[in-house]
Amino acid sequence: MELQDKIALVTGGAQGIGKTISEELVRNGAHVILGDVNLEGAQATADEIIKNGGSASAVKIDVSNPEEVKQVFSSILKDKKPVDILVNNAGITRDGLMIRMKESDWDLVLNINLKGSFLCSQQAAKQMMKQKSGAIVNISSIVGVMGNGGQANYSASKAGVIGLTKTLAREVASRGIRVNAVAPGFIDTEMTRVLAEPVKQELIKGIPMAKLGMPEDVARCVAFLVSDRSSYITGQVINVNGGMLM
Repeated sequence: MELQDKIALVTGGAQGIGKTISEELVRNGAHVILGDVNLEGAQATADEIIKNGGSASAVKIDVSNPEEVKQVFSSILKDKKPVDILVNNAGITRDGLMIRMKESDWDLVLNINLKGSFLCSQQAAKQMMKQKSGAIVNISSIVGVMGNGGQANYSASKAGVIGLTKTLAREVASRGIRVNAVAPGFIDTEMTRVLAEPVKQELIKGIPMAKLGMPEDVARCVAFLVSDRSSYITGQVINVNGGMLM
């Protein structure tokens, strides 16, 4: 229970990787606040965690809305205490070839994936600086490192998250705050389950470990990065991709 008494906010926590990360942090003793635009889904996940003996709550948050982000962090500070852990997991895709990509799809993905990480990190860092401790983990992606056809907006947003991670890590390290990123490869989630089996098998051929990753693989990495076991690690990008990119 190395995260006992820690307050963690996980954005995009209602389902998928965000849900699994939340469950892992709870298992390590944290009280997890699941932030999501889908409040009903976030509350259902929180109720499930509580039913299983964990500590969790839910809050509606549109990470691209500056005022809503400020309000959420202010409410957490008022109701509980400063945020100890922030996991910027909220993200969306709007895929398409760049030459045909709608500007609105570009803006939407960048606003949620990158601007959202900036806004939440900004508010979290302000609270963490006062207590001179804290950990932020940004969820990037393998495509933010290597690019991917049909995902110019998503790749750019996730590459931006890496730059944001490294810069913020330099700015707040002296205040006892660590900032790292996790870049998952192809993970077995709702997003990859809709792929046709031949497409999935072709993807697996490019993975040295010859299998998709599991959400738990990402969650355990996040739990390590927010714990004292990684107390001398900051500004790093941890690739969780089965060797697909080395």
